Amino acid sequence: MTKNLVCALAGAFTLALAPYALAADTTTFNSQIQHVLLLSIDGMHALDFANCSKGLSTVNNGAPYCPNLAGLAGRGVTYVQAYTTKPSDSFPGMAAQFTGGHSRTTGFYYDVSYNRALSPPAVTTPYGITGGRDMCPGTVGTQVGFDEEIDNDLTKLNGGGGINTDYLPRDPKNGCAPVWPHNYLKVNTIFEVVKGAGGYTAWTDKHPAYEFSKGPSGQGVNDFFGPEINSTPVNLPNIKNLTCTPLPDQAAVTSSDDYTTSFQNIQCYDGLKVQAILNQINGSTHDGSSTAPVPNLFGMNFQAVSVGQKLVEHGTVGGYLDAVGTPSPSLLSEIQFVDNSIGQMVTALSNQGLANSTLIIISAKHGQSAIDPNRVLRIPADNASLMPPSAILGSNVAQALEDDVSLLWLTDQTQTAASIAKLSDPANAALTGGGEILAGQVLDLFFGDPAVDPRVPDIIVAPNVGVVYTGGKKKVAEHGGFAEDDTHVMLLVSGPTVTQGVVAGSVQTTQIAPTILSALGLNPKSLQAVQMENTPELPGLPF
Repeated sequence: MTKNLVCALAGAFTLALAPYALAADTTTFNSQIQHVLLLSIDGMHALDFANCSKGLSTVNNGAPYCPNLAGLAGRGVTYVQAYTTKPSDSFPGMAAQFTGGHSRTTGFYYDVSYNRALSPPAVTTPYGITGGRDMCPGTVGTQVGFDEEIDNDLTKLNGGGGINTDYLPRDPKNGCAPVWPHNYLKVNTIFEVVKGAGGYTAWTDKHPAYEFSKGPSGQGVNDFFGPEINSTPVNLPNIKNLTCTPLPDQAAVTSSDDYTTSFQNIQCYDGLKVQAILNQINGSTHDGSSTAPVPNLFGMNFQAVSVGQKLVEHGTVGGYLDAVGTPSPSLLSEIQFVDNSIGQMVTALSNQGLANSTLIIISAKHGQSAIDPNRVLRIPADNASLMPPSAILGSNVAQALEDDVSLLWLTDQTQTAASIAKLSDPANAALTGGGEILAGQVLDLFFGDPAVDPRVPDIIVAPNVGVVYTGGKKKVAEHGGFAEDDTHVMLLVSGPTVTQGVVAGSVQTTQIAPTILSALGLNPKSLQAVQMENTPELPGLPF
């Protein structure tokens, strides 16, 4: 395979991972592909894509119900065995696509995690991460929150103006400086490489915290947009093909709601981000306020499908109707909304004469478990005696992340063996949801040694398929876990020079990052994670 590999950086990266600096290069991109549009349809399984692009006899009279995605597949390569990260959370899942690395390389395990080497924030966060200005450098070991709780005001769509540095963890070895999400990322991103090669970059996502896309330099994205998905819903004007003033679901606009609590309002929220992409295709910044180059690398994430898979709203149940992935009416609406939105982007690219110079890559940060509604088991559900795994260990848990996986950081690591014994006791199977316990050498094979790496959990419980750690009935699925439904996601690459085809071999979403650089004529090994993990490009492509 002939490749046009142009080095975008002045010199190779070392495995010591010195701080990344943007190069002053003005490299010319591949003469054919000048733009890459990267889209994450969060929750979109490979099965969802197969069903919607080929059709189900019981849906839409058997015709495909995502015709725009089907059309892209007709001139693209579909990877039917594509897998995202473990854990399958949004933060490590997106970082994989941006860097080419898994959690042990990127340092991201969840959007909220724990770090044994950092100090608490200067101020206690809205979700209760204990802070205090006098706790650094004296206190070492803290929860790390990179979700909406670090916004200036998480109730506002713009996060109250962005991130509040007082809510960030602090580095006791660096003058107690606040650690931003982009600081926390261990390796550089595709945005840094493309911008360093003279390109223009943009990214749109669900929290201000996704500014980590900028990479450790903090400079990789020219036009970042992170409207807060967990803010109180407000009317959203000027969204193409959607009426969002007022929001369609007025029963879900109270202060206790956010955009994820409504099947309808989530489409308006995603529509706001779609409009940002359309503005960028049309030569403007994301808000349309000023002219800008069409980005060489840009994209967004969709939340609508994820909400459609999980939500129970006023008795209306999302998710699936059966084990073969027949979508509920609510989920079907979300899939069709996303498909229509992607169709708008394809049309805009064509109208601007960019269709023959833009590569489109569509995947997902994570899947969602369980597809089969008969497998759903809520713990603790309505039985107060059933508690998630963390409750078994009590005060020895410094941090627990429990969705459909349990990541446990211990206050006393010398008690790891005793903690494993408690969790693996057959008498506690109803409390943990069964499944596997990862610790010791098994955990080390996945992520590294928690006694050495301050970010690695001490124990991970990967329960049986369908277990969701929740005390309520507002969810019929979750993600974060290691199961097939969590990790087996869609992956499609479509665009100029790409011949229609299907790749049946197993691939990883980490391979998206080096593929993007290669498509643009840049060196995939400009990515530190690609060097460290020897991440290959996706097969079956002409660049």
